[in-house]
Amino acid sequence: MTDAPTTVPGLLVTAAERFGDRPFLRSGDVRRTYRESAEAAARTAGALAARGVRRGDRVAVMAENRPEFLDLVFGCAWLGAVLVPLNTGLRRQGLRHALDVAEPPYLVAEPGHAARLAEAGYRGALWLIGRDEPSPREAPPCRPAPVRPEETAAILFTSGTTGASRGVRCPHAQFGWWGANVADSLRLDCDDVLYTCLPLFHTNALNALAQALVSGASYTLGPHFSASRYWGRVAEADATVLYLLGAMVPMLMAQPPGPQDRAHRAWRALAPATPAHLWEHFRERFGVTLVDGFGSTETNLVIGTGVDESRPGFMGTLRDGFSARVVGEHLAPVPDGTPGELVVRTGQPYAFSTGYVGDPAEPPGSWRRTGDRVVREADGRYRFVDRIKDVIRRRGENVSSHEVETAVRTHPSVAEAAAFPVPSDLAEDEVMVTVVVRPGHAADPADLVRHCERELPPFAVPRYIDFVPALPMTETGKVRKATLREQGVTSTTWNRP
Repeated sequence: MTDAPTTVPGLLVTAAERFGDRPFLRSGDVRRTYRESAEAAARTAGALAARGVRRGDRVAVMAENRPEFLDLVFGCAWLGAVLVPLNTGLRRQGLRHALDVAEPPYLVAEPGHAARLAEAGYRGALWLIGRDEPSPREAPPCRPAPVRPEETAAILFTSGTTGASRGVRCPHAQFGWWGANVADSLRLDCDDVLYTCLPLFHTNALNALAQALVSGASYTLGPHFSASRYWGRVAEADATVLYLLGAMVPMLMAQPPGPQDRAHRAWRALAPATPAHLWEHFRERFGVTLVDGFGSTETNLVIGTGVDESRPGFMGTLRDGFSARVVGEHLAPVPDGTPGELVVRTGQPYAFSTGYVGDPAEPPGSWRRTGDRVVREADGRYRFVDRIKDVIRRRGENVSSHEVETAVRTHPSVAEAAAFPVPSDLAEDEVMVTVVVRPGHAADPADLVRHCERELPPFAVPRYIDFVPALPMTETGKVRKATLREQGVTSTTWNRP
């Protein structure tokens, strides 16, 4: 990309002209070149228009990763309609909330979701995949709509791990800048094969499409993440670049070693927030270098590193085109080495969202609060501390749940852990952790506490420990801490004397 903002149809047309018959999309049994993908987008847009969809209309989709979803991504953008991907894990109140926020008059869904949508009160036009969904085989192609870079291309919902999810208005240019910024960070070129099994309702999987369009790489969309099948699917895709989030890295490391660990071509992965102690072990075992960075549904790749510059435990340094501050109370900047909230802004036109559905548009170039507590070191590197809402206040001290989790995970019997506050008898909070034990290991809370006493200051050592078979997770691999906080201390919780 140049410094000029662009649109999703513009990216697709330019890529079709530049890369023509090179492979672009692979999903299930579907294979398409760049030229064929542009043609499919034009025909899907024509099918949507024939059903009454117009520029600016919202078209929701509730489906797993599949070719029809990709058709809607590009078909809606080509027509100038607004794509509204819905989390397939939503139920009842959560689904009703998303539908109330987005108010989509049209919705495409897998048949298995129809009853759930009816239960949530959806009353718009509902098209079922495999039965009557708008298809590129259905109508003649149409010309791309003259959408502007600042127009909304998609409404993406935040994960809702700390509260009700919000609908983020993502403009066309934001996807273009995502593509350019991450392609630069990962050093992508037209010989790369990008493999993602992250869901298409998540910004990461959608942004990887833009990365391919910018670089000429091919993009393989895999099914839902499975730790036991992952490396076989990576090898089948002939992937060189991977995308990992949340608990995926610890889950892969927890698998027994096998011949598939290195039977693939992948050598780098975008893996934000991976625990620092796993970086070298992951590279030694799988031959894959992890690349960190900071970005969100609302922003872009503001902070990051190159493939050869990654340093475990750090998100990286500020990237060109962005500004950042670490602030404390009253949003006053704090010195290097001091934790505070990260606020960011961009000089790249429309590289950030325009705000949340129902709120006024954010002025271009304005500072955005991230809700993340970070430290900027003297050398310019940024280190993630915690989500602001996840900070635990105990005996007058701020305890980072992220740092507690990092310490707990270094115990050899721990596969995964989540730390969170629970009410204290003495006011403020107590520290509680919920732990998943590695197969074949014993759950010994006293030994785990002794380990934490060696790793953490006294005020951060957990008082309460729960051992569970699995943590409650979102569809994108984030822990549902709101669920854990609601459960709190139960009759099965171990209480440190």
